[in-house]
Amino acid sequence: MKRAFAIVPLLVAGIFGGFFLWGLNPERDPNGIPSVLISQPVPKFKLEPVEGLETLGLSKADLTDNSGPVIVNVFASWCVPCRAEHEVLTKLVERDGQRLFGINYKDKPKDAVRWLAQLGNPYERIGSDITGRAGIEWGISGVPETFIVGADGTVLYRYVGPVVGEAAIAKFRAALVQAGALKGTSGE
Repeated sequence: MKRAFAIVPLLVAGIFGGFFLWGLNPERDPNGIPSVLISQPVPKFKLEPVEGLETLGLSKADLTDNSGPVIVNVFASWCVPCRAEHEVLTKLVERDGQRLFGINYKDKPKDAVRWLAQLGNPYERIGSDITGRAGIEWGISGVPETFIVGADGTVLYRYVGPVVGEAAIAKFRAALVQAGALKGTSGE
């Protein structure tokens, strides 16, 4: 019996080690992890605006009964990949007329305000998720994550990680075309 208990710590360490190695696998696609929200209504949430910004807050009601699909981007000023994808999202708004909503995840308001002042604010509305509760409701695994939400408030698509690079942009634009938000598949 004592031998069986002696093996338990080794077994637990082996299991954790296996998950660690799986997470480091460069072939692993984080977008391969399905979201339970796909084809479901957006979760119930109501976020206050980011303190110090003149942009309105965000709630489930803002994502239903729209004239077409909208983009919801979960971002933070402390997130380096968020900075990298910001220009792509801005171009989707400015050049393609997409509607972009944001969830500012676990961020200090003053940092978010400074970040958006430097990079520009393409967001129509931004909810402040200081506690991370809305992120849990959305099922995010980290930032950035970007969703396409249908006109009726149904989650149509989820992209994990920054939308940067030709392949990522093409994949995201194809999802926008499929959702009916874009015509054709022209470049960035």
